[in-house]
Amino acid sequence: MRIALFITCVNDLAFPATGIAVTRILRRLGHTVDFPTAQTCCGQMHANTGYRAEAMPMVRNYVDVFDSYDAIVAPSGSCTAMIRDQYPHLHPPATSVAARTYELSELLVDVLGVTDVGAEFPETVTYHPTCHGLRMLRLGDRPLSLLRQVRGIKLVELGDAEECCGFGGTFALKNPDVSTAMLTDKCARVRDTGARVLAAADNSCLAHIGGGLDRHRSGVRAMHYAEILAQTGASS
Repeated sequence: MRIALFITCVNDLAFPATGIAVTRILRRLGHTVDFPTAQTCCGQMHANTGYRAEAMPMVRNYVDVFDSYDAIVAPSGSCTAMIRDQYPHLHPPATSVAARTYELSELLVDVLGVTDVGAEFPETVTYHPTCHGLRMLRLGDRPLSLLRQVRGIKLVELGDAEECCGFGGTFALKNPDVSTAMLTDKCARVRDTGARVLAAADNSCLAHIGGGLDRHRSGVRAMHYAEILAQTGASS
């Protein structure tokens, strides 16, 4: 299977370790991962704020760059949701490549049929299901099914897990007071778990929650779940 990594803007610019983790996991499972350097932003922020015409060059570029691959994997529920949900409406020729674009847990569980990726991570972890993955992609239990197979991990349930963290892309900029109140609630729930690590499928949400946790001096580390799955006894 020819697999390409769509890194997404946030990961490329601020969290490159997540893309490295995805590649490490898939290579461990025996797959080759390509990284097309002509990839750009998916256009989510443009489309979601009404600038659809400005998003179109990015949509077309995505099709040109990734159309030859059997599968495209992205370590982001929100960007994957943009491609799968909005691309076919914005640009019908994108329908086929959009259907072959997967969030990491979808690729591992549904396409490759894997839940145990050989990971080891002896930490107490709680998991926040981010909104796009939860409500648009309907990832459900897939990320947790992968985390449950990690050796040494102790998973603890997050209270009111399905409540939004308040980030929501430009929502946090346009509605800072509401966003901050939502973040405060989410951070309190995370602290209540006693976990040392907060995992999620979107680094944008993790940056938001992680910032709140740092300001509260909670000692909780925010970490993309792909980086947990990439850990082994030698790398932990």
